Amino acid sequence: MAIWNLGSINADMVYAVSHLPGPGETLAALELSQFLGGKGANMSVAGARAGSHVHHIGAVGADGQWAVERLTEYGVDTRHIAELSVPTGHAIIAVDAAGENQILLYPGANQAISTDQLGQALSQAETGDILILQNETNCQVEAAKLGRELGLKVCYAAAPFDADAVKSVLPYLDFLIVNEVEATQLEIASGLPAAKLPVAQVIVTLGAEGARFFDTNTDEAQDFPAFQVDVVDTTGAGDTFTGYVLAGMDRGMPMAQAISQAMRAAAIMVTRRGTADVIPDLKDVREMKL
Repeated sequence: MAIWNLGSINADMVYAVSHLPGPGETLAALELSQFLGGKGANMSVAGARAGSHVHHIGAVGADGQWAVERLTEYGVDTRHIAELSVPTGHAIIAVDAAGENQILLYPGANQAISTDQLGQALSQAETGDILILQNETNCQVEAAKLGRELGLKVCYAAAPFDADAVKSVLPYLDFLIVNEVEATQLEIASGLPAAKLPVAQVIVTLGAEGARFFDTNTDEAQDFPAFQVDVVDTTGAGDTFTGYVLAGMDRGMPMAQAISQAMRAAAIMVTRRGTADVIPDLKDVREMKL
């Protein structure tokens, strides 16, 4: 099968800082690195590196062809990425000595994807393929509806979190991934805890504590503890986890096995500085010693 990702593509400008700046504070960075990023691009690279055929649906500006070429090099199918007159999205990321981050995002071309482009791409999907969405592009509701009509497994990674955005796609979802804070915010907005959402499968990521999986059809919940590693940079770890989970699902793994493998990938990711460019491949994950 295949994974279809309506996803963002960004240039990530990563600044190493002594501490995360406070309101009104001017802070000199210690180092600057540029990486391929965007939650969508990260998930596409993770899915491809985990062994799946990933089609990326997205957009860049004339300044973004390097990003498309990089995605292609990493094994992502880039035929459905449009070049628009809008600048490529980018993110300014501050990372402190403890690996915590602070992100300023400019959406750019990620918010200018057309419904025609979306429809042309998904017309090539097959029943049972996976469609993944995040909240860094436009056309999320249109994609979720179309995915449901086409018999795709519609998945949503609810970040950057917006309760209204989640509620808009919720009726069309088969699978939802949120972090612990987002799950609380969604419960406040919807009145439903994660275990009671009208979605067949829900994962709540718990940071250093791991993840919790809910199968709402059976009312079963299962916890997956995180691996203990020395954290360098948490940027992209959640996207790596999501991409690996989806690839496991795509390849027919039992959910417990897919999540366990994704936990290993995320553990490797936090020991590396960067985003899509340093996402581990399947060989790294399988050979990881913990």
